[in-house]
Order: sequence, then structure tokens, then C-alpha cells
Amino acid sequence: MTRVPGRRAAARAVSALLLAAVAACGGGRDAGTVRLWAMGREGEVVAALVPEFERRHPGLAVDVQRIPWSAAHEKLLTAFVGGAMPDVIQAGNTWLPELVVLGALEALDERIAASATADRADWFPGILDTNVIDGRTWGLPWYVDTRLLFYRTDLLAEAGYPGPPRTWAAWLDAMAAVKRGGGPDRFAILLPLADWQPLVILAFARGAALLRDGDCRGDFRNPAFRAALAFYVDLFRRGLAPLGGAALAANLYQDFARGDLAFALTGPWNLGEFARRLPPGLEGRWATAPMPVAAEPATAADPEEAAAAGPGPSLAGGASLALVRGSPRADAAWRLIEFLAEPAQQVRLHELTGDLPARKRAWEMARLAEEPRVRAFWEQLQSVRATPKIPEWERIAGKLTQQAEAAVRGHRSVDDALAALDAEVDAILEKRRWLGAGCGAAAR
Repeated sequence: MTRVPGRRAAARAVSALLLAAVAACGGGRDAGTVRLWAMGREGEVVAALVPEFERRHPGLAVDVQRIPWSAAHEKLLTAFVGGAMPDVIQAGNTWLPELVVLGALEALDERIAASATADRADWFPGILDTNVIDGRTWGLPWYVDTRLLFYRTDLLAEAGYPGPPRTWAAWLDAMAAVKRGGGPDRFAILLPLADWQPLVILAFARGAALLRDGDCRGDFRNPAFRAALAFYVDLFRRGLAPLGGAALAANLYQDFARGDLAFALTGPWNLGEFARRLPPGLEGRWATAPMPVAAEPATAADPEEAAAAGPGPSLAGGASLALVRGSPRADAAWRLIEFLAEPAQQVRLHELTGDLPARKRAWEMARLAEEPRVRAFWEQLQSVRATPKIPEWERIAGKLTQQAEAAVRGHRSVDDALAALDAEVDAILEKRRWLGAGCGAAAR
């Protein structure tokens, strides 16, 4: 090929002029508009945080698209297949394993290590762990979600319990006393059969792993999970929890206000709902408490010893901010994630939505733990666990719900329900075993 003298030098000169023009318009790779998909209420209010980000980063803009939670999962998958993903997504923590397997996200470990503000130690460990899959970090927790006990303090006091139960034994005694004092129309606790979360929380308290062999087979016949299911079923058979479907869950606030329920196992979204929906006369008659521990402490007769045992575990939930793999604005997108994850921005998000911050410093800045009903969440967040970090978890949770309801309604024994559950879960995970996805040799 004949070389043309000066052509390469001319090309370099043109490139330099183009780069200079881009830099003048706002900063190389960072120039442009970062697209953020945010879900639900957070998608409505995050626009209020954007002006400060844009002030700090001249030349950058943020385009927020709000997506309802009901449509978010399908939209993300469709966008990934169609190559139409944004730069940053808000994702429920249980969605991350699926997005990681698809190759939709960029690992953030190097960016976090180089960050002046993303201090890993500042996040609640159990919440941050939901973002760590196969040893790599795929998102930064934005806000947290976990479940604990909301209870009627007056009903417990009438039953002889001036404070919340700290152990399962005390909890069961308190529920039985509430039931005896209220007659056939009063129940101790609402446990909607369509919700898998309460049973999994009980299983975590017994130390159950849920899956085995590298998350490639069900482990529901394990004695720890069996003990949790037996406890759960017994609450219904003793009339402590009402049998029913969605209608009962919808009546939570009315039933709680009437005294037909003493306990509800629910999350931080109900702090605001209870405050709004319960009659003014109940303002000082309900409280929150961390989950009781399953095993009695060494000196169970001493309430202080029971409290020192720490709360029983609960679920590590919430939503995180993740960087889409292959984003042409990856550096700018990371700056947005870093900004929204700052303690000050998490405080602002709490003010706008009631969401609880994922960072301890944000709790300190907002003095959240000084409010008694919120403090129980601070205590609970010291002991939370993630569900298995596999894409199949939502399908497994559906099977768990079906078999638990069959046992509660007496259609199957506890052991038969667990055997069926293990078989169904093994079938769901068959492809995982076939691909080898971290499974041990015994699992295949």
C-alpha cells in the first residue's frame, strides 16, 4: 500500500480538534445525559435530588424515567434483550442475581475502592451483602427494607406482658395469652398465606440455609427448616393466626385498630401507614420490636439476658443502584450512583419517601434511631440475611408458599409438604446443576 505523506499527521490534528471541542462542551467521557430508571415512589421523587448532582457536575444532565414496580422486572429484561438499557437502574435486591447472570451489570469493586465517599463499612453488612454475588459487588444499597413486629402495647400489657417478647417461647406465651383474653374473634398475629417472607424469617431464626450443594438443591427437609414450618403451622392450628387470603391482609389496619390482632409482621412502609390510618386514640398504644430469638439465652428468666442475645434475624431487603454493563457513559453513571448513595442524599430520600437509609451515617445525621418505633429497625438491621442469591429464587418462593399453605390447611402433613417442596425445588434447579453453576459434584 502506498503511503500518503502527512495523512496520519493530518488525521491526528483533526482528532485533536474534535477532542478539544468535546471537552469544551462538557468533559470528555462525562459529557452527555445519564439515563436513570427508578421505580415506584422513588422514581417520582428522585428528580428532586438531580439538580444538586447537575450543579456539582457541569455539562452533565440526568434523564429520569419512572417505572411502576409492577412493570419494572419485565421492562428491564425486555430492554436488556433489545439492547435498550439505561445507564443506571434501581433494582430490588432479589433481582440482582438474575441481572448478574445475564451479564447486564458492571461490577463496582474497583470504583468503590477508589471512591472518597462510598465507604463499605458504612453500610449495614447484611444489606451490602445482598449486592455481593460470587465475591464481586454489583450495586450500592440505596434504601433498606426488613420486617419486624408491630404490636399493640395495651393488649400485651393486659395479657401480662409490659414489654415486647425477646424469645420465641415468650412470644408464643404472649400470643396465647392475648388469644385467651380476647375470645374467638381475636387473633394474635396476621400471617397472610400468600406471603413467603414470614416463614423464611422463622427459618433463618432456626439457622436454616434453605438450599444446599452450592444452592443447587432444596434443603427444606433439614431439621432447622422443619422446626420453623412446624412452629408456623402450629400458629394457625391453635387459632393464633387467622386462615384467610388477601382480604385479611387488606383489613390489617381496621383489625389492628379494633384489637382483633395484637401483632403484625411487617416492614417500614407501615410506619407511615399506621400513623395515618389508625385512629388518633391509638397513637400511644402501638410500637415496634425486633424479631425474637428462636433459642432461649442461658438465663432466659432475665429479660435483660434475652435482650442481650440480640434480635432474631430478618430479611435483608430494599433496593440498590446498579451500573449497566457497556454504558457509553459509565464514568458519569458511576458519579450519579456515588452521589445518590451519599448519606446526605439518603437522608433526603427518607424525607421525601419515608424509606430507611442503607448507610449508618445517614441514620446518625437524621437522628432516626431516636424515634422509638424507628429504633427497632436500627436494631433489626444489625441482624438481617439475604435469600439465596440465584435467579430462580422467586420461583422457589412461589413453591414454598404453596406447600406451606397446604400444610397449614391440613391438605398435607408437614413432612409431606417438605418432601414435595424439595422435589419441586430440585426440578427448578435442574438446569443449574446441569450447567455446573457452582454446584458440588454430589449435586449433579
